[in-house]
Amino acid sequence: MSVAWGSIGGVRAAPTILHLDMDAFFAAAEQAAKPSLRGKPVVVGGLGPRGVVATASYEARRFGVHSAMPMGQARRLAPNAAYLVARFAFYRSISEQVMELLGRLSPLVEPLSLDEAFVDLEAGGVADDSASARAAGERLRADILAATGLTGSVGLAGSKMIAKIASEEAKPDGLVLIEPGTERELLGPRSVRILPGVGPATGEHLRRAGMTTVGDLVEAGEDELVRLLGKAHGASLYRMAQGYDDRPVVAERDAKSVSVEDTFDVDLHDRVRIRTEVERLAERCVGRLRASGHSGRTIVLKVRRYDFSTLTRSETLRGPTDDPVVVREAAARLLEAVDTTGGVRLLGVGVSGLADYTQEDLFAQFAEVAEAAAGGRDAGEAEAVAAEPAASLPGGPGQAAPVEERRWSPGQDVRHAVHGAGWVQGSGVGRVTVRFEEPWSAPGRVRTFAVDDPDLEPSEPLPLVRGTGGPERSEAAGGGAAA
Repeated sequence: MSVAWGSIGGVRAAPTILHLDMDAFFAAAEQAAKPSLRGKPVVVGGLGPRGVVATASYEARRFGVHSAMPMGQARRLAPNAAYLVARFAFYRSISEQVMELLGRLSPLVEPLSLDEAFVDLEAGGVADDSASARAAGERLRADILAATGLTGSVGLAGSKMIAKIASEEAKPDGLVLIEPGTERELLGPRSVRILPGVGPATGEHLRRAGMTTVGDLVEAGEDELVRLLGKAHGASLYRMAQGYDDRPVVAERDAKSVSVEDTFDVDLHDRVRIRTEVERLAERCVGRLRASGHSGRTIVLKVRRYDFSTLTRSETLRGPTDDPVVVREAAARLLEAVDTTGGVRLLGVGVSGLADYTQEDLFAQFAEVAEAAAGGRDAGEAEAVAAEPAASLPGGPGQAAPVEERRWSPGQDVRHAVHGAGWVQGSGVGRVTVRFEEPWSAPGRVRTFAVDDPDLEPSEPLPLVRGTGGPERSEAAGGGAAA
């Protein structure tokens, strides 16, 4: 089969670009794993005072809860919802099953996130017209449901932009096909925000110029959009407003950076604590860097202060590295140049300038360590800070640190020696409440234990579909770190 393209470049004559978007993915995965939560409002995200919503189930969305909303606001809107911590390794293992199904359709699969991807159906030889594209999309939805128990929405069109719009129209659990040639009719009355690259700021700029719909952009013309937004953005937006999008489906995206960050429930003021957190983040970042098979040259530190101002500092090394000592020391040096007076609410460490190998430049690494020592820090200081926290604990140096109470997070998988598999509903005042159920069972019973009950242990997630070994098998095979 060959792809036929529209008379004006960028639009295929057949709807052979597919966009898949899993429905309320994190929350739906939790509902599938926990029978007692099916049909009930579920919110997944950070549960601390500064946590935000990652995903809300459709039941929770009826109360106005949505992704990126502060968790405190979500709790006010839906006080009776189930609030769970995100289990990214579990979601990643399900995502791997879904991506494998997409790979059976075509060699050209472009993942955008754990729950979203484009597929070039023509490249896989499975579609060359509307009927065959629709059949492939429906078959994919059925295969995903059978493999994971979850639903996904599918959009089909002649371009990536329109396919993504179609999948939004299809939600939840549907399929929408937009015939090539109908793009302008579809887009005309829609808000300008529907177009890629039009965020709140650009949308407001266009509104002030009297343009609120896509049709307004077409009517204004390319010259006016270029005058308002600049040559590149204005010309691109004009083409997209007419439905033209020539972006190909790209099978592999080269990672540009790897980073990790933490938001703290209470602002950090102690300089030693801040440095310790930076070094801990550097270790995590290197772990993720190595897992991706990369090394990098540029170390980046991100600091968000008490007043929400955000600073970034970077340092480029003489060669790419994945050495935790080098990254940790570079991040610590960058911190020295940042004023943290007043408190810090977020810290992040990243590595960019990635390469597929590590250039073992021992002289460069020695120079980095030597510079650190010249600044009053020796190469072992970071290890000393991490290894000797007693000085900052009650009782002071030389005394045994108090035994920390075991912590259990809502949604966490556990297993009890007598009652079997379950998940944490909540914990506090020395007690933890667990509901014992499995993905394929009826809603289970709830029991409460002491937080240090020796019969209760954390466990791996169970597969969503009995006998598939899905998430559990993927985890054992190295399903991936938290995203």
